[in-house]
Amino acid sequence: MGIITHSRYKQFNKLEIDGSEVIRGLPDTNVLFVSNHQTYFADVVAMFHVFNAALKGRDDNIKNLGYLWNPKLNMYYVAAAETMKKSLLTKIFAYAGSISVERTWRAEGKDVNRQVKMSDISNIGTALKDGWVITFPQGTTTPWKPLRKGTAHIIKKYKPIVVPVVIDGFRRSFDKKGLRIKKKGILQSMVIKPPLEIDYDNETSDQIIEKLEYAIEQHPSFLKVIPQEELLALEEENKLRKWRKTKPKLPIV
Repeated sequence: MGIITHSRYKQFNKLEIDGSEVIRGLPDTNVLFVSNHQTYFADVVAMFHVFNAALKGRDDNIKNLGYLWNPKLNMYYVAAAETMKKSLLTKIFAYAGSISVERTWRAEGKDVNRQVKMSDISNIGTALKDGWVITFPQGTTTPWKPLRKGTAHIIKKYKPIVVPVVIDGFRRSFDKKGLRIKKKGILQSMVIKPPLEIDYDNETSDQIIEKLEYAIEQHPSFLKVIPQEELLALEEENKLRKWRKTKPKLPIV
């Protein structure tokens, strides 16, 4: 799978990496990577590449596919259960390391309000005990959405090392699922920041969430420094995605 996907970040589009030295300094277990989200699968696959390359001594690059030999396999990612059940391909992705959770605010395209399943929290805790976990606390690929407090609950309960990751360019180069290359020649970027300093016992969930929002550059204050044309372009793209998802099927005549 790594061989098949490598060209998406090295040939068709370029992936610029910063901070890979952070990866080499992490313990083998109880590490939580927290990132913004732009596609369903391209983001996390890129992280699998970057993390394994860094562990094999690559400095901010994924050159030379030799890093795929004997990769770190105790890496997991949190994903919506309904997404991972949609097709044979998503089931294969799920088998590769997803921790499927039931979303509490959205189901089958509709807004819902349901309790967090404690088994989902326990499964994430089990994964942290075994290795590394990647999570996208906004729970959506739409930027600037608030972070879900469940992430803060996990951090306070299991006290993992929390590593922020900021990505960009994936939304422009891939479709929403992250399976189809939408445009070539796009510069993608991934910045791996040093672990956050968190007082697990004394900081509130709200304080942790705010710290995460700043760390992954999704705090509302960042909107003030983003060019207006970029915001308008994002809004137009979101409208287009929504239209494609809801457009009526024409009858066959």
